[in-house]
Amino acid sequence: MFRKIGIMCIAVVGICLFVQGESFGPLSPSATPYERQYIWPEGKIPHLQPHQIAAKTEETQQPGFKADEFRRPYIDWYKPNPECKTDLCVLVISGGGFGCCCDASRLQPAIDRFAKAGITVANLTYRTPRPNGLPIHQSAWEDAQRAVRVIRSEAAKRGFSPDKIGATGISAGAKTLLLLATSSLTPAYEPQDEIDKLPCNLLFAIPQAPAYVLTDGQGTPNTRDGDAPDVQIVPELKFDEKTCPMCFFQGGTDDYSPFGSTRIYRKLRTMKIPAELHLFADRWHGFHGDMNKGDDATGWDHWFYRAEEFIRQMNFDGRLAKEEDLMKRFPDNSERGAYEKENVWPDGKMPCAQKEQCIPYIEWHFPKNQKTKAIQIIYSGGSYMGNGPDGFEVAPARRYLNAKGMTVVTLRYRTPRPAGLAKHTTAWQDLQRTIRIVRSKAISKGLDPNRIGIMGSSAGGHLTLMGATSSRHRAYWAIDKIDQIPCNVQWAVAIYPAYALTDGSNAHNTTGGNSDEAILVPEFSFDLSTCPILFIHGDADGWASMNSVKTWEQLHRMGIQCDLHTLARRNHCFQRTAAPGTGSYTWLDRIWEFMNHKGVNR
Repeated sequence: MFRKIGIMCIAVVGICLFVQGESFGPLSPSATPYERQYIWPEGKIPHLQPHQIAAKTEETQQPGFKADEFRRPYIDWYKPNPECKTDLCVLVISGGGFGCCCDASRLQPAIDRFAKAGITVANLTYRTPRPNGLPIHQSAWEDAQRAVRVIRSEAAKRGFSPDKIGATGISAGAKTLLLLATSSLTPAYEPQDEIDKLPCNLLFAIPQAPAYVLTDGQGTPNTRDGDAPDVQIVPELKFDEKTCPMCFFQGGTDDYSPFGSTRIYRKLRTMKIPAELHLFADRWHGFHGDMNKGDDATGWDHWFYRAEEFIRQMNFDGRLAKEEDLMKRFPDNSERGAYEKENVWPDGKMPCAQKEQCIPYIEWHFPKNQKTKAIQIIYSGGSYMGNGPDGFEVAPARRYLNAKGMTVVTLRYRTPRPAGLAKHTTAWQDLQRTIRIVRSKAISKGLDPNRIGIMGSSAGGHLTLMGATSSRHRAYWAIDKIDQIPCNVQWAVAIYPAYALTDGSNAHNTTGGNSDEAILVPEFSFDLSTCPILFIHGDADGWASMNSVKTWEQLHRMGIQCDLHTLARRNHCFQRTAAPGTGSYTWLDRIWEFMNHKGVNR
């Protein structure tokens, strides 16, 4: 099942038909297969069952389709762009509930993109519908293991490295992919010939909307959203020593729960295997086929670019370039128009004032060409020991958003940490007051008081979570009429938030945030005004990416749809320098896409 009201794919006498829902349209003409190769020797297909076929849904719908001519699983080969050919090959695996191979259209953009990037593509069509008397994935797993071995045997002939085979798949295809990625040392079938002496492990895997990976959803959508103490990763995923790096994509409203992706991601982190996790708010199962190609793209529209960035960041294509300094990429205020500066507190009225701390202030940065009435508040990190609005965690984002036509307010909050109080207390007071000031003045400045977002990095990310989850809780007693104004926000952006889990309140997370005992810190209230949040975090961050993942999971439990992106091999302050063509280089675009999706840029 893709959408509850959308698509239903059923097998009838081995033929998969669409009986209700939307048409996905024709296959893209930009990349077409040039050769079809059967993967099994004739007469040697393991567990062959007479009701099964090996055909794409598009093939079954052709006039005169004859099931007996489509019994043998096969690979369709796609040639890479010769102008930028790499030594990579990617296996593509369709979904369809193990009842059919119906995702050709959804996978075509990825095939196009990979081929355009110089990657050889092999598209597998495996046996469906589900086998009788065997696990629902058995036929697909056998065919996929065999396909990897066949691909490896073809490497020299087709001009790629036998050690550089990756794979991607959707839904049931992603479950099949995860079997390849985690369990290649477990044979799916008895050897048939010399090809079966070759290994079937992968260099990398890109699971999209993985289904059937948690124990409350084996064969069906997850009955409890994959979120209960007794729910586990299914036992057939072995996570053996050949388990490869992975890059996950899943929608926040997927009936095959995104907790499947977050749990497997967490498992990979305990194994110290690099991984990326890309979760998209309000997207359903199979969202990959419903793309908006216009200028108002919302992030998930071009998920395959994120997959390419993962490949580049891991340097699987051998094209990882020298890193560039972020401040040099955004060197000046050329897109800023008017500028104003003011103190956060009236003289003598600052709560919890301590002479060792700096005086907090805000700066208004108006764009030359205003295109939205929304306002973004931004501030830096600094361990709550220091902070400033002119460094790499603030200035580039401010300049980027000014260029987009958005007003930005930067905040310098009080540091260092206040004596005798929780480390974030005075910064939280400054943030609540800042939001109220901005809301009180928005209309007079031609802006919308009900479209205010906050953004911070590291300690600033923790402060962002305080502002987003606890706006109904007073950080200080009111001092004037401004403090009668609500301090809730409509969205938030948390960049590698620190101090979010109890195993790292004042230091690096001692367990990487992976332990069950690493729970969210109690200062996050998650009150009724909690807003949607975008998280971006380095996978290798010592203030662990599980800070973001576990907060995302809690928001998901509350029904608050959020975006999350973790970046492979990237540490704290991942954006300070980054290589072109990686997620660490394009991270600012994730902010704009999130805003577009949430409608704040009207």
